[in-house]
Amino acid sequence: MIALVLPLLGLFPAMVGESAAQSVTSYVLSDPLTGLAIGGMDPVSYFTEPAPLPGRPELEQEWMGAPFLFASEANRDIFQRNPEIYAPQYGGHGAMSMARGFVSDADPAIYTLFKQRLFLFYSAANREAFLLAPDAAAIRGGEHWQVLSKNLSIR
Repeated sequence: MIALVLPLLGLFPAMVGESAAQSVTSYVLSDPLTGLAIGGMDPVSYFTEPAPLPGRPELEQEWMGAPFLFASEANRDIFQRNPEIYAPQYGGHGAMSMARGFVSDADPAIYTLFKQRLFLFYSAANREAFLLAPDAAAIRGGEHWQVLSKNLSIR
C-alpha cells in the first residue's frame, strides 16, 4: 500500500507548483482567451450607461500593456485623456480580494462604482462584502495594491 501511495505523494508538490505557475501575473487583468482587458467591455460605458457595453475591435486602445475596447470613438477619446479615472481599480483584479491582501480574477459583469471609480469583483458575494464598508475596503485595497502590483508585469 505504501509503495502505491508514495509515488502519488511525489506528484503532489509538482501539481501544486504547476498550479502556482498559472496564477495571475499581469498588472491589468485580461481575458485568457482573447487577451482583452475587462472582457472586451467599454470601461467608459460603466460610467455613462445603465449597463456596460461591449467594445468594438476596431476601437482598441492599449493601456498598461493591455488592449481595451470601446463602444464609440468618443468613449475611446475620453479614456485616452484620463485612463486612470475610467480603468478599473487594481488593474481590474478583484476588489474585495485586494482589500483582503491578495490578487484574484474578477468578472467584468460584477462591479460597482464607488466614489467615481470602477471596482470589479470575483463574485456577487465579494461585491456585497465590499459594499458593507466600501471606504475601508477601498483604502485597504489601495494599500495592498501598492505592494502587490509591484510583482505584476506590464506586458
